[in-house]
Amino acid sequence: MLVIHQRIPAQDHCDAELELSFEARSKCRLRCFTRQGEEVGLFLERGLAPLRDGECLKAEDGRVVRVHARAETLLHVTCANAFELTRAAYHLGNRHVALQLGEGWLRLPDDYVLQAMLEQLGATVERIEAPYQPEHGAYGGGHHHSHAGEAEFSYAPRLHQFGARK
Repeated sequence: MLVIHQRIPAQDHCDAELELSFEARSKCRLRCFTRQGEEVGLFLERGLAPLRDGECLKAEDGRVVRVHARAETLLHVTCANAFELTRAAYHLGNRHVALQLGEGWLRLPDDYVLQAMLEQLGATVERIEAPYQPEHGAYGGGHHHSHAGEAEFSYAPRLHQFGARK
């Protein structure tokens, strides 16, 4: 088994390739297989952003493994104008839906309930097969609804240090 613990910057060459869905790229512990069929055990640091298309990993034996985003069934959303697209994004965000953003479009995992909502809002929705790379979030620390207190979730904001002034 190829064992991987380390993320590394993109490399010009690779020794193996992984093709993973967004869900699989979001996991820090995963059993999967290279495109060539070799078994892989991912044991990555917890709490980091999902693996991105083209990112590289370094195996314990020194081999470089490139990650590819697998095509998935997605909803591709367009609207007549920027206001309507913003409105669609607002309603999806209000439902905590992860979105991939593009120039004049949104993408999200295929979901018939969300598709119906978007069509009711006047959006044009088509089902496509494409790699999915949603926004990770402005603060990068994740999202939780814990009532146990912030001690367990010490996610430092990455964009702002609230209360600090220069």
